Amino acid sequence: MMQEIERKFLVKNTNFLKEVKGKKIVQGYLSSDPERNVRIRIKGKQAFLTIKGISNTSGTSRFEWEKEINLSEAEELLKLCLPGIIDKTRYEVAAGEHTFEIDIFEGENKGLIIAEIELANENDSFEKPEWLGKEVTGSVQYYNSYLVSKPFQEW
Repeated sequence: MMQEIERKFLVKNTNFLKEVKGKKIVQGYLSSDPERNVRIRIKGKQAFLTIKGISNTSGTSRFEWEKEINLSEAEELLKLCLPGIIDKTRYEVAAGEHTFEIDIFEGENKGLIIAEIELANENDSFEKPEWLGKEVTGSVQYYNSYLVSKPFQEW
């Protein structure tokens, strides 16, 4: 089974990103049902179709299937998505043996900055950089699929 195991954190400051190059991400949802959401994502010049299942009770693990698709197909599929598009820049930052993906949101979610780390298992230990803030793993309001309908600026 394809399993995504990740933890999410808020980010206290972004000073450490000054020398890091980010990639623009635009994504929309064909379905934002928490039990099976279907996402279209354009990341730089690549595009992906992703299906995610419901999270376990801790919010750390869930089924994830992803396939790269043609960029022009993704642009057409974005037109079919539910209202609300996620617009963000992603930065990848190494910390010890792991890499954090830091998302700085724009548009209606401007002001939100989230760091995610993918792990080998739920009990995997990892280095916690000083810029890492409050853990929000399992907090549904921080899921991108939630942010399309209830943007951060409306909280």
